[in-house]
Amino acid sequence: MQLAEILRPDGVKVMATSPSKRRLLQDLAEMAHGCWGLDPARVNESLLDREALGPTGVGRGVALPHARLPGVDRVRGLFLRLERPLDFDAVDRQPVDLVFCLLAPSGSGVEHLKALALVSRTLRDAAICSKLRANSDPATLHTILTEGGPRNLAA
Repeated sequence: MQLAEILRPDGVKVMATSPSKRRLLQDLAEMAHGCWGLDPARVNESLLDREALGPTGVGRGVALPHARLPGVDRVRGLFLRLERPLDFDAVDRQPVDLVFCLLAPSGSGVEHLKALALVSRTLRDAAICSKLRANSDPATLHTILTEGGPRNLAA
């Protein structure tokens, strides 16, 4: 699996800020509708349900919100870079400015976990995160994510 398989160029966006984590998840749901044609209400509800189980802010300014839901045919990704970091209840209590959202079919198991591991490994790379934070062009961000990170995750 490669990030280019789950993240399309139109699934990458830069936002100035978001007033809250709840609103950010709604923005991701709207992106999922525009990018993948998914029902934004269902996506938002699934992301909120997952977030209620435990925050997906993994530390060092990174959040990985994710959910499994009906209507998704394969693992899909969305990426947001916030110009002003947002409190996301991250494990290290630091605000978040890099958000990679994964949406997977409700019955997916291994593929969802592989994608989560790949995204996590990519965003643990300090050099990649620095490049992401230094750029505001969505096309450049997409290139950094799809060509600069781990090329794939073996089965």
